[in-house]
Amino acid sequence: MDDRTTLPEPTWAVERDAPPRRNVWQAMARGIRCRCPSCGQGRIFRAFLKVADACPACGEVLSHHRADDLPAYLVIVIVGHIVVPIALWIETNYAPPVALQLALYLPLTLVASLALLQPVKGAVVGLQWAFRMHGFDENHQDDIEVGSVVNIKVAARK
Repeated sequence: MDDRTTLPEPTWAVERDAPPRRNVWQAMARGIRCRCPSCGQGRIFRAFLKVADACPACGEVLSHHRADDLPAYLVIVIVGHIVVPIALWIETNYAPPVALQLALYLPLTLVASLALLQPVKGAVVGLQWAFRMHGFDENHQDDIEVGSVVNIKVAARK
């Protein structure tokens, strides 16, 4: 028989309390209105698609966002689902000349895309803020480099 003592199985211990939940739908709605996802007062954009570094009303840092190409992809999907059925319906029922169709659909697509791009990007930034992604977490540690070793405390189960 083995005289070794069995150690309890280690479990991960959280050193801090979980941060309060942020309302995802409210943050996205504020982003759609191009307002700060935190307070809903300050403008989120300093130019057409340039997100402000911080909210002018509450000071929430917004420079952490990583919207990248997602807003453009979402706009393409949304506008495509609006314009394509209209184009198919008109083509099926009326069969207008190609020049007239191009004169109609190209400006419609351009205007709809430009109109939706800023609100969709605001919603994406609001979503990232609500989920504490990309540095929107107040407990995020920027001083940890990628690939570095981090000490994680492991507690024994009782």
